Amino acid sequence: MTRVIDTERKPAEKTVSLVLGSGGARGLAHIGVIQCLHEMGYIIGSVSGSSIGSVIGGVYAAGKLKDFELWMRKMSRSEILSMMDFTWQKGGLVKGDKVINAMIEMVGDIHIEDLAIPYTAVAADIENHKEVWFQRGPLFEAIRASVSLPLLMTPQIINDRILIDGGVLNPVPIAPTFGDHTDIKLAVNLAGHSDLRQERAQIEQRSHENLDNKDSNPITQLLERFQKPSEQKHKFEDWGVTDVTNQAFDAMQTSIARQKLAAYPPDITIEIPRNIAKIMEFDRANELIEYGYMRAHETLDNYILT
Repeated sequence: MTRVIDTERKPAEKTVSLVLGSGGARGLAHIGVIQCLHEMGYIIGSVSGSSIGSVIGGVYAAGKLKDFELWMRKMSRSEILSMMDFTWQKGGLVKGDKVINAMIEMVGDIHIEDLAIPYTAVAADIENHKEVWFQRGPLFEAIRASVSLPLLMTPQIINDRILIDGGVLNPVPIAPTFGDHTDIKLAVNLAGHSDLRQERAQIEQRSHENLDNKDSNPITQLLERFQKPSEQKHKFEDWGVTDVTNQAFDAMQTSIARQKLAAYPPDITIEIPRNIAKIMEFDRANELIEYGYMRAHETLDNYILT
């Protein structure tokens, strides 16, 4: 996709504490957000993330975001399924070793304290109902704990603590950035309002400006997946276990994210609609990355004007 950049814009040259929320495949939008921040001159001084936010943030802090992006853009649905190492163990359907090992091969088995910028991965201690912040130690041990989605992925056991997805307790982990000496706290919330009808015309207009061929436009492809309100109603009889789990988890995260953002309001919040993708639709990387870039550009433009 060809992006239209205002080359005459004076670089922002402001430091940012970046908070990357949880939300499964929707988190691929984080990649586009980071790209937009860089192009607009912002300097990311630290990153905090839950679940997919810990993945994108960790890969970015390790200097391997471009490699990760190219990997995800090429990922097909069958390849995603091949990364699922199913298990009969209690606590989850997938061990998660395959995908973690693939990322270690790409990034290296590095420690958090060796990253270029301060980094926090957030997990949840399921027994004690407490957040666990990883700010030292093996990067992918922290990420593995943070992405342990209940029912899907087996919990991570560290120091006798049973750790699961950080989004269970804090889907938008702003608190780890409180001690940062940066100019702006920016949060990317993957549980934004689901109604995109007000944005359709604007998105399609930008898409036509950026591409000659509409059919190949990732944003147009994404929009086509949104059905009219009358067509959005799904019969409950058609729901499987994963559908119910996804809906329940999304509802919980949406409520908690709203509370966290109200209690600890960041300077800027980039809202990604919660119905933009299902949790496991990682094969839609092209659309989601571009959407994240577009939403970031619009939000930052509005921030500059205020």
